[in-house]
Amino acid sequence: MSNPASRILSGVSRRTLLKAAGAGGAMAAAGAFPSRLFAADPIKVAAIYTVPVEQQWVSRIHKAAMAARDRGDIEYVFSENTSNNDYERVMREYCEAGHKLIVGEVFAVEDAARAVAKDYPDVAFLEGSSFKHDPALPNFAVFDNYIQDASYLSGIIAGAMTKSKNIGMVGGYPIPEVNRLMNAFMAGVRETAPDAKFQVAFIGSWFDPPKAKETAFAQIDGGADLLYAERFGVSDAAKEKGVLAIGNVIDTQADYPDTVVVSALWHFEPTLDKAIAEVKAGTFKADDYGVYSFMKAGGCSLSPLGTFEGKVPAEAVALVAAREAAIKDGSFTVAIDDNEPKSS
Repeated sequence: MSNPASRILSGVSRRTLLKAAGAGGAMAAAGAFPSRLFAADPIKVAAIYTVPVEQQWVSRIHKAAMAARDRGDIEYVFSENTSNNDYERVMREYCEAGHKLIVGEVFAVEDAARAVAKDYPDVAFLEGSSFKHDPALPNFAVFDNYIQDASYLSGIIAGAMTKSKNIGMVGGYPIPEVNRLMNAFMAGVRETAPDAKFQVAFIGSWFDPPKAKETAFAQIDGGADLLYAERFGVSDAAKEKGVLAIGNVIDTQADYPDTVVVSALWHFEPTLDKAIAEVKAGTFKADDYGVYSFMKAGGCSLSPLGTFEGKVPAEAVALVAAREAAIKDGSFTVAIDDNEPKSS
């Protein structure tokens, strides 16, 4: 783990398993976030990641923070590969060092993170979490990657591209943030391939490319001719076996130009920029920032078809365009289904 008070960011880390127990912890008195956090100069922002900086989910947070830093809105440092047992200590060190906004992912350390927030009421916390915000803890806001809109659209394309109607799906853990993306993808597939079958597997890790690759190989052996790459390693299997893949969170087509058809992209900028503005204005409060990942907020998009331009059936491309417009104008809503997806 890097020194939490000294490292200027140059990458981003990854997430941990969602804690099974509910988030308790002591709560601060209700009320607005202290106005004395108002800042005209760049605010000091620290991020704490439990995984390596190259992991796709965390890389999007890092990218947004780097953009804010380059604009002069923030000063930014981070810690990566922070263990769950060490998370609280790192949070407290950043708070003591004068950072006014702490960003990270607390899926497995909810109680500890909320306890820290109670002890530092003048610090704003914007944390990846599958739990809700609590108005009684006014400086602790939550977010998650609600990119079901883009995942659904990628499924429409996947359904049009599979010939065997057998699709493999490899995820990290069956928790809400993963489940909702898989379910949205499957709903999109059924728009263009209503008879499609799915092989669903979870590898029990946020970053184990070899295990994800081996799981994908097994699905290909089981007849899958297209893979949903929720985890790193799946696209490598697709490339080696000459089958197609659909990306998640980041666009990896440049690395797999012949096999990655399209990706559902997450843009963390609307989420982070909203928090920065609220901290600077002294109006930051407990809230659910998940809505800033929705497509109509600019929080997600479908990547360009790139090397697959002209290879995707025109009918599917037209349906994607129509659905995207409807999502943005509010006339069509992609269901948020957090239930664990099953093979079918």
